[in-house]
Amino acid sequence: MPLARLKAFLDSHKVKYLVISHSLAYTAQGIAALAHIPGRELAKTVILKADGAMLMAVLPASCQVDLPLLRKVLNAKTVELATELEFKDRFPDCDTGAMPPFGILYDMVVFADEALAHDKEIAFNAGSHRELVRMEWGDFERLVQPRVMRLAIRTATTAA
Repeated sequence: MPLARLKAFLDSHKVKYLVISHSLAYTAQGIAALAHIPGRELAKTVILKADGAMLMAVLPASCQVDLPLLRKVLNAKTVELATELEFKDRFPDCDTGAMPPFGILYDMVVFADEALAHDKEIAFNAGSHRELVRMEWGDFERLVQPRVMRLAIRTATTAA
């Protein structure tokens, strides 16, 4: 089961969390709609390559990664989206594209958009296209230790 590894990790750290089951959905915005969570409150995990090294970017589902900004911050020559083919083997316990934003479980550095830190809770894919986990932002930040920064491109509808 995709959720087993994440649950074991959270339980071992005595973190309170809620698992939300939903109908099959593949896009972050679709999942947000099914779970009745605004797109700006659901976090999506995007796998990137910075000069060939894989990393996780976590941002509101309604936003996109600001690749030029991240390249500048990392002082990298290239920052690009990784293809599913390039990263799927890094997440053997997850459905492709549904990995949780826990780089600590997959030996990846995590960058999180600062907008997520403004909410008390964070909700995200739990390794499958049918389950979300909702937990306190403070617990997520303590366990994952993401580099929090402006990371997302916001449109007029997501700027609020």
